[in-house]
Amino acid sequence: MNVSSANLTVVIEYRDSFTKAVTKNVIVVVLSISINYINAALIQTFRKHQIFYMNPRYILFFHLVVNDMIQVMLTVMLFIISYILYKINVSVCCTFILLALFATENTPLNLACMAIECYIAICMPLRHVQICTVKRTLMLIGLIWAISMLSVLPDLFITLATQPLDFFNTRVFCLRETAFPNPHIIKKRDITYIVYLVIVWFVIFYTYFRILFTAKTASKDAKKARNTILLHGFQVLLCMATYAEPLLKNALLQWFPKNYPDSLFACYVIIQILPRSISPIIYGIRDQTFRRYLKRYLLCKMSPQ
Repeated sequence: MNVSSANLTVVIEYRDSFTKAVTKNVIVVVLSISINYINAALIQTFRKHQIFYMNPRYILFFHLVVNDMIQVMLTVMLFIISYILYKINVSVCCTFILLALFATENTPLNLACMAIECYIAICMPLRHVQICTVKRTLMLIGLIWAISMLSVLPDLFITLATQPLDFFNTRVFCLRETAFPNPHIIKKRDITYIVYLVIVWFVIFYTYFRILFTAKTASKDAKKARNTILLHGFQVLLCMATYAEPLLKNALLQWFPKNYPDSLFACYVIIQILPRSISPIIYGIRDQTFRRYLKRYLLCKMSPQ
């Protein structure tokens, strides 16, 4: 039995009690509603003010927030389904998993692009307007999605080529390993995650230290950009835990086999949910321009009509 099969076997053998299952689902639902409510307010603020439409930084942020909302919604739906229905049709599971993977892999790439935009704004201010245009930003978002699709869609093609069509009519406990069971997919995933890890961290470190050196002799904006990159780095660190998640799960299976479902729940909250709560802090609270318009939107919403 390989490691992935062992992981699934342990999940099936050690199911939660009713009380523990309800508690976990309530925690997940409350966290997801809170995060998506805040993110919805950010989206409404962006949508209602033309000033954000022409700024590449806010366009990338808007894409990040929408992406986070999709990711949280899909992963929470899968989490709840795993308790209520337990097993679902493979074709339905594949659809959920693919969409969730697109959103999950988009996030680190989007953060890397935002770090580059900060670097250009601080280190090449005279060329920022020429380099960071709205058209190029939209093309960059398209490129992010294309890269994620090139990373994820081969899983589907390999499965279609190696599994009989009847497989897609069966019911499984919905995980990436059960929806796409070919062992070559796991090897491809590990290689892809290593490449992502190296490229994104190189971008974060390079932009941070270039801005750090600029901030020593430059304006307050450069120092603020340095702190923003540092927060991006922390957010990427949490998001990148997704890439180390398979290794972490295998280690937890070896260390705590009987508490493995609880370990998976902790991993899910820390790796999939919490990183999505940082975006509102970076722009919804720290950014003065966005904070001013967000406060105005919230006050108008709270005031009696």
